[in-house]
Amino acid sequence: MAYLKLLRPKDWAKNLFLFIPLFFGREIFNISKLINVSLGFIAFSFIASSIYIINDYKDREDDAKHPVKCKRPLASGAVSPSTALVICGILLIAGFSLAILIGNLTTPNAGSPLSGLRHYKFLTVLIIYFLINLGYSMGLKSIAILDLMLLAAGFVLRIKGGSVISYVPLSEWIVIMVFLLAVFMAIGKRRDDVLLKLSSGMDMRKSIKGYNLDFLNIMLALVCAVIIVSYLMYTMSPITIAYTGSARLYYTSVFVLCGIMRYLQIIYVSSDSGSPTKILYKDRFIQITLLLWIASYIILLYIKDVTIFN
Repeated sequence: MAYLKLLRPKDWAKNLFLFIPLFFGREIFNISKLINVSLGFIAFSFIASSIYIINDYKDREDDAKHPVKCKRPLASGAVSPSTALVICGILLIAGFSLAILIGNLTTPNAGSPLSGLRHYKFLTVLIIYFLINLGYSMGLKSIAILDLMLLAAGFVLRIKGGSVISYVPLSEWIVIMVFLLAVFMAIGKRRDDVLLKLSSGMDMRKSIKGYNLDFLNIMLALVCAVIIVSYLMYTMSPITIAYTGSARLYYTSVFVLCGIMRYLQIIYVSSDSGSPTKILYKDRFIQITLLLWIASYIILLYIKDVTIFN
């Protein structure tokens, strides 16, 4: 169990962002592309787990002082550092090898001059993701604001990876919204760290020295407003309407607004924003809101001539 916990499989939910290009590109029911992106999900999960191990290895002494992170396998001593590094190496080899295999499976027109570049495109995205997160774990996370940008970049690379595998182009609005949503959640996590510092009197993260509650509250309000406006602009964009064939996607903004308001409620009322994935797994309101958003989007995007929307 300790070795499984070391991989943090619960955090693999973040890699579901690889499927976003398929969803917005109306290719979610394309079985071959769905299989390819699923393989990409596995590759990203392997590399993400290797990063988690590196991060836990480097921070094991600080994590031992944390009321929650002290239970992590390396911080608690359940897994030895040397064993963790071996597992990390195996994950890296498996993840990058799978990325090469995906390149073989998804590269069309093998005889064209660009086929070699296409072959390594997903591998390149995965390497960039690894290097950014490695830099984050090795010290860049201690630089306030930059830490938020790096976390958000990881989510953008996930949707880029899904786009590369499926050959579904990304809308600039999708990239913007994913980036802003990731920044929004990262700010919530930093706010939780600041509250923990105020209650315990200990600095759990060096980066929180560049933050305080007033600053984080202002940033949350600012980013929240931009996300909502960006989503509305995306759904009402003439390009989006022409591509999707639906002028009613703005109906789904109700669920986006509900989800963001619920997350803000958890942050401000419950003061429990430490892990967005934990919230996703446990909060029924957000789960139902997400399912309703997906259902409404599918109805509007995939099911035509529904009289209630005409």
